[in-house]
Amino acid sequence: MTDVRPTSPKHSPGTESVLHTLFRSDLAGHEQVVLCQDRATGLKAVIALHSTALGPALGGTRFHPYASEEEAVQDALNLSRGMSYKNALAGLEHGGGKAVIIGDPDEIKTEQLLLAYGRFVASLGGRYVTACDVGTYVQDMDVVARECRWATGRSPEQGGAGDSSVLTAFGVFQGMRAAAAHQWGEPTLRGRRVGVAGVGKVGHHLVEHLIEDGAQVVITDVRADAVARITGRHPEVTAVPDAAALVRTPLDVYAPCALGGALDDVTVAALTATVVCGAANNQLAHPGVEKDLADRGILYAPDYVVNAGGVIQVADELHGFDFDRAKAKAATIYDTTLAIFDRARLDGVPPAVAADRLAEARMAEARGTRVPRQTQR
Repeated sequence: MTDVRPTSPKHSPGTESVLHTLFRSDLAGHEQVVLCQDRATGLKAVIALHSTALGPALGGTRFHPYASEEEAVQDALNLSRGMSYKNALAGLEHGGGKAVIIGDPDEIKTEQLLLAYGRFVASLGGRYVTACDVGTYVQDMDVVARECRWATGRSPEQGGAGDSSVLTAFGVFQGMRAAAAHQWGEPTLRGRRVGVAGVGKVGHHLVEHLIEDGAQVVITDVRADAVARITGRHPEVTAVPDAAALVRTPLDVYAPCALGGALDDVTVAALTATVVCGAANNQLAHPGVEKDLADRGILYAPDYVVNAGGVIQVADELHGFDFDRAKAKAATIYDTTLAIFDRARLDGVPPAVAADRLAEARMAEARGTRVPRQTQR
């Protein structure tokens, strides 16, 4: 008779490191991680729920050609944890979650794959609410919503809020006003020189707010058409070749609005600005950069605080989208950012650390527990 007893599992490279991250590392604490596969459509996805202490986990779906499944899981864990913090400080009744779909969306994204993904989200029974992220768009959420009522960021034609970049930019502008008030005593950028790196979906809206407020604006983008759209409409805006040139330009405020990791050792050393406030996610290239900024006297507005306008918008959609209501909520980013600067000053820590502490306190209060000692940096 064939021996069907289970044998010792043979771990693929990286498996143990993923389990270590999930259960034992500083990133530990995720409530649930779901691996999803639908062979008929080619779907491979990871859904990570970091916390539901404040309510159903809310976070976008990233569609990306990861180098490995290990990398995809790690990204889902990192991003979902970040969403817990973002949603907590945005004052939302949502925890943090994130999903990643593995593959090149230009090659494998199909309606049937998105429908299969929607069924996996639906299987979680409302513990996870999804939305757009890198590689997914409003029309994709319309498809996912056909199988799942926990999809937001849909088109207005389907009862959704549509493009969230408008309120993302508005929230970043409110954070920048708070930084100006803290740094210079007035909540305005009038007369200040602001450099915006990345003038795409969010960045070009931010430029409009800055010009209306009376700021002098300098921009850069890897796409010439994005720069031309701004300079064609606003000839007074100055363009420079790249981000490296921008950070060396005399500035009052630097606004990274493109890729993550924008604040690395080289950039921080070269910065002329005394305020950093932008829309890009995960701006700090590695731990310790927040201290380097503080040591140089540069005020950093934590990215996940000031760019929360988009998640505020998609969260509002779950209650029947009202733009004015969502905008009023996004306006509170100003007060939240000021509170973080005050907490940082009182605690003698960088704003990024103060923001983490405030977010952790809100989640801990919701759980009815104390913040673990090791998270109090």
